Amino acid sequence: MTFETQQKRVHQHVDALLQAQISALGDHAPKLKNAMQYALLMGGKRMRPFLVYAVGEALGGEQSDLDAPALALECIHAYSLVHDDLPAMDDDDLRRGHPTCHIQFDEANAILAGDALQTLAFEIIVNYPLSDFANVQRIELVRILSQASGYDGMCGGQGIDLESTNKLISQAQLELLHSKKTGALITAAVKMASVLCPLVSNESKALLQQYASTIGLAFQVQDDILDVVGDSQTLGKPQGSDQEQNKSTYPALLGLEGAQGYLARLHQEALQALDALPYNTQVLKSFTDFVIHRNH
Repeated sequence: MTFETQQKRVHQHVDALLQAQISALGDHAPKLKNAMQYALLMGGKRMRPFLVYAVGEALGGEQSDLDAPALALECIHAYSLVHDDLPAMDDDDLRRGHPTCHIQFDEANAILAGDALQTLAFEIIVNYPLSDFANVQRIELVRILSQASGYDGMCGGQGIDLESTNKLISQAQLELLHSKKTGALITAAVKMASVLCPLVSNESKALLQQYASTIGLAFQVQDDILDVVGDSQTLGKPQGSDQEQNKSTYPALLGLEGAQGYLARLHQEALQALDALPYNTQVLKSFTDFVIHRNH
């Protein structure tokens, strides 16, 4: 099975389960419900769920146990994009080639949709059916997801990003920013999959975390590069928006060629971490190549 086929299979599986979650909600606030569905299902690469399944399957986990973290992570990711696009944040009108949530609906319902998707993520972790082994890990799943989503993770990274706009920051500061804003949820995907698989050594978990940190950083470096060299139609959002808002990026700090060279080094580091694992990591290697070479 090709990587593209696997990616499509995961995308369809996750979309169907996310739609089921939305459909199960009551109809007392239909505009809010529609905004949540729009934010979750208007597109996206489903990279975090793919990573959950790829790690879990490599480690011998049960797919039915992996559904809960995959769905929860996508809810958190979708909420973050809705809020990130708001006028008070990045003030974007386009996301994944579609009007952003506050443009399609209104600002108030977009804020509420983000709030509701965040809490839905934790409802899923707490309530989703799990095997006996995985059921014992629910609190650990909540701990990982909450830490990756909040001040110590994604929200904290967004806070650093806001404070860094129109400022010159060091590469170390930029990497701290993105290890939280982008990398935290990617690392959480790997951690959550790992704790749902029995008999995984601490050494293997450490290598997987190293891989996740590297690929999370690589994802952001490529995002920054695409903001310079991509086009709006392919990206699904305005090209050059980071430059226009004078945000801190790797091309701005290292130059375009320097950022591309750094991305190549991260690619090799990620593959080396996978090579050290005593598992079949071919799907993860294909995922790594996809992250490095994607055009949107």
